[in-house]
Amino acid sequence: MSQIISIEYPDYLANSMRMNKSEFGKEIKISALVKLFELGKISSGTASKVLQLSRIEFLELLAKYNVGFLNVEDLNEDLQNA
Repeated sequence: MSQIISIEYPDYLANSMRMNKSEFGKEIKISALVKLFELGKISSGTASKVLQLSRIEFLELLAKYNVGFLNVEDLNEDLQNA
């Protein structure tokens, strides 16, 4: 089952990004999922599934948004336990 989220925005917002309505909608969807991943609210697997990408493609997409996929705190904890 799918849900639809409607976001109201002025026309000039998409225009200022040189995007049409469809491109802007896709950008908002991607940006939201990237941010939810960055905040630890969803997994990369969930985000990639929603975007219909492979997990690797989603992880590569994170670079475009300057978002890392390694959790530094988890790495430090692993190093301390090694």
